[in-house]
Amino acid sequence: MLVNLWLCMFIMYLIGNLIFVSKHKHLLIVLLSLEFIVLSIFFFLVMYLTYLENSMYMLMVFLVFSVCEGALGLSILVSMIRSHGNDYFQSFNLL
Repeated sequence: MLVNLWLCMFIMYLIGNLIFVSKHKHLLIVLLSLEFIVLSIFFFLVMYLTYLENSMYMLMVFLVFSVCEGALGLSILVSMIRSHGNDYFQSFNLL
């Protein structure tokens, strides 16, 4: 049972990375794939820390950083849509 959970979390992580690498046209899809990767890492940390019977203090720190990352990504998305009108990376000129 425990091996199936580890395998499920690893597959979640790989799928999130696959989506992050392959779907690079829209900023929203990239942000969603990053959140999916963070969620799989969070599940991994929960399982790992409960297996070691360790304190869950690091989970709170991880959640704080992941929420800050999500808020920063959404603010970038909103500012990009307001300035350029869409979230395509092709219309965003980096120069």
